Amino acid sequence: MTNIGDDHVKVHFRLDMDEDGWPPASVESLWAVDLGDGTVRLDNTPWFVRGVSAGDVIRVLPDDEGVLWAGETVQPSPHCTIRLIVLKDDGSTAARQSVLKIFHRLGTTGEGIEQFRMVALDVPPQADLPRIHELLEHGKRKEWWHWEEGCVTDAWKAAAQG
Repeated sequence: MTNIGDDHVKVHFRLDMDEDGWPPASVESLWAVDLGDGTVRLDNTPWFVRGVSAGDVIRVLPDDEGVLWAGETVQPSPHCTIRLIVLKDDGSTAARQSVLKIFHRLGTTGEGIEQFRMVALDVPPQADLPRIHELLEHGKRKEWWHWEEGCVTDAWKAAAQG
């Protein structure tokens, strides 16, 4: 995520909870750059919203109180969003930092959140997609983490099929 400046706004996404109570919120707010034409460019990686990634251009709809609500994606970015629930060491801070560090070496950025033992990865198109997917599967087999695709591109899908 870049430095938050005057051109940044919060965009709110409504979330649908599944039968297991996931995600644990009904709304997620993401930072975005206001493009001035009723659209924004997302500027951070979502924890729970599915189908969007950093860099996506989203139409926004203000409500009566000026809160910006996400509409449709106008222009998807070439970034992917991958989320992990860290199992190793019960998702400790050190375990989450270790996960971020190893994926960072493959070209990702991301952040961890203690409450849910999660790591959210922003995977840009120039990252080593085949090795990232291979590592995700390896860690799953070793029971270091569970992972899911929050939003992926055709390039990701092709790399995953190897």
